[in-house]
Amino acid sequence: MDATAEGGGDASLWDPSQCTGTPYCPPRCPRFVDKQGVGLVVRTYTEDDWERLHEMYRTYGTEHQSLGLPPIGGAQLTEWLTTLTERGRNYVAVDGDEVIGHITYAPYDDPEPELAVFVHPDSHERGIGTELCRHAIVDAASNGHEALVLHVAPENKRAIHVYLGLGFEVVPCASSETKMRLSFDTAALPTRGPPAVSAED
Repeated sequence: MDATAEGGGDASLWDPSQCTGTPYCPPRCPRFVDKQGVGLVVRTYTEDDWERLHEMYRTYGTEHQSLGLPPIGGAQLTEWLTTLTERGRNYVAVDGDEVIGHITYAPYDDPEPELAVFVHPDSHERGIGTELCRHAIVDAASNGHEALVLHVAPENKRAIHVYLGLGFEVVPCASSETKMRLSFDTAALPTRGPPAVSAED
């Protein structure tokens, strides 16, 4: 499959469980069927995604922020996204013409960059965030990073549970946030091939 293809929004268009991959696929297959049976594409961010990614965050809503992110407001949002896309490695989840999920790890030149993942509130509970994490984990390990770290609000038990399931461990942190780390020396990395249908969220 061409890794630049857009999501079709219809799982009947393809069955990723039968895909053997091509030389053009990224480390993890871009095809993904969510918990609702909808076919999506998870792929590397490109400059052509800027407007759609910005729109996803513009409509995110303050009630869904975590640790003050994503920033709300035109200038702050633009500055934040510019930093992430210029200094980090980014993937997007695409449903038809819409970007509905985004993951980044930055800065790219850090041996242990920080991971951040966001899925538009309208697309929560579909397993998209977990699949984005799997892409970022395989990508970071393939590109020579030693580990990924992240910060999460301690009351966000659901997110912490997902991260633990992906192999992250809670590590000491000077702030009130929960800090987690995934070491590639000991982690069982997600498969590089086609993802399982209906991945856990």
